[in-house]
Amino acid sequence: MYKLIKGGIENKNYGIFRSNEDGTISSFIFDPANTDYAEFKKAVAEGAELQDADGNVMSAEAAQAFVGTLP
Repeated sequence: MYKLIKGGIENKNYGIFRSNEDGTISSFIFDPANTDYAEFKKAVAEGAELQDADGNVMSAEAAQAFVGTLP
């Protein structure tokens, strides 16, 4: 499961929280040089669950459309 992180002056989505299989949580920003970010984009393309910053589950189509707007 991935969840968007929202904040900053413009209150925009800027990163992701991820629940790991071992129960830990990772976070990362939208940075094409980050391997976790690349894994996130691939996972969402394959149907992984993505929640908005409020915890609402996005449809697969909405999640894939959102990822399509990222760098």
